[in-house]
Amino acid sequence: MHVILDLVPGHTSEEHEWFHRSCKVERNNYSDRYIWTDSWISGGDGLPFIGGESPRNGTYILNFFKCQPALNYGFAHPERSWQKPALGPDAKATCDAMVDVMRFWLSRGADGFRVDMADSLVKKDDEGKPYTIRTWQYMFARIRPAFPEAAFVSERGRPEESMAAGFDMDFYLDWRWDGVPNGYNMLLRNVDDPLSRKGDKSYFNADSGTPISEFLDEYEPRLREAETADGNFNFITCNHDTARVAPRLSQREIALAYCTLFAMPGVPFLYYGDEIGMRYRALPGKEGGYVRTGSRTPMQWGANDASGALHVSVSTESDIQNTPDASYTSDSAETDIHSTPKALHASDSAESDTRAGDVTGGSYLPADPSADAPTVAAQQADDESLWHTVRSILHVKRECDALRSGATFHAIERDRVFVFERSTHLQKLIIAVKPSRDCKALQLPDGSYRTIFSIGENEISGTSLRLGLQSFAILEAE
Repeated sequence: MHVILDLVPGHTSEEHEWFHRSCKVERNNYSDRYIWTDSWISGGDGLPFIGGESPRNGTYILNFFKCQPALNYGFAHPERSWQKPALGPDAKATCDAMVDVMRFWLSRGADGFRVDMADSLVKKDDEGKPYTIRTWQYMFARIRPAFPEAAFVSERGRPEESMAAGFDMDFYLDWRWDGVPNGYNMLLRNVDDPLSRKGDKSYFNADSGTPISEFLDEYEPRLREAETADGNFNFITCNHDTARVAPRLSQREIALAYCTLFAMPGVPFLYYGDEIGMRYRALPGKEGGYVRTGSRTPMQWGANDASGALHVSVSTESDIQNTPDASYTSDSAETDIHSTPKALHASDSAESDTRAGDVTGGSYLPADPSADAPTVAAQQADDESLWHTVRSILHVKRECDALRSGATFHAIERDRVFVFERSTHLQKLIIAVKPSRDCKALQLPDGSYRTIFSIGENEISGTSLRLGLQSFAILEAE
């Protein structure tokens, strides 16, 4: 197993010690670690800002929420005295501090990072983010030599920019602005209400009639950009910012979608709980979650009892070792401060605990109290469950050379039925998916084939493939 951590380079908490130092009136090593204006009545020059909360004569720029002051990586084109240049001395000091954070975790065994808001570093950057790209190149040049095997995944959705910056991988993120979907959104979430099938135009909705061509028109150019740079453009099943596809899509629709995503190029990312079909829920926002809150509920391991409490396993202290305590080391008040996380401590040494299904009862958010809420235990006991399907397709992915990074991708059928080829010099596969509720006969490229994975009633005879309703198949050329 390899473990990558979440790296948030664009901001810290307003409670971070760096920021406390930066708020001081007296100049110190952290005065320019964040972006400050030069007066308490100055606006942010078009950027979000906060004033009146520190003794320092200035307002500070935000990276997103009020509690997230932006770290100072400079401006592409400084226009005011308080705007520092990208890769100038102050911006480089911030870069060096972030490299120290990376080095701390990589030296303790982490295998890399998923980088949050990777494009948010340099402010007022030009089209294509050239200054942010150079900033990442500066940091990678200082961390890669010591950790050449570390993996870096950009939360960007622009592989041409991410690979130019030095990332190994980029996510194909879900975007739908003003009702206009990107390619990924067309597959699973092209709908106004994440809990309703009304007006759902998602490709994997059996009733949508949407062709795969609309997705491919956007996807293929970006895939080629990633391949040209020897990088990976990765699909996600979901993430903490995106609505889960259940219960809007059925288990069969979800199974077809996940099998397709896992057979596509790139390194697929499976969001926790998606393997059992955990549901998006309409919950009140918590700590800035807003509509995203419903995708952040606890993992559903076992059965819910009548009170809605969720029974889960809890690690004991003996299971957790070598985790550093929180510490700040400094030779003087002006030397650098290195922040490390607090040690993890289990609240109970018992083998199991009951986490209440409400916000105040122990879990961060309420567990799904429904009697039919999917759980790991129930899905493992059901041979026809989504969990078993995901487990099976991932086994196929591991075993097939043509489903690994570097294998070619070529779309053969681009309408309601999606057929594509993945191949290497060792193996050639034909993958077919048909989300609609009818049967379809297809003519395959010349050759002999055998079925190595299938969902639905599919039949192959020579170079003819008959796909049953809502079906998926992986065929290997013999």
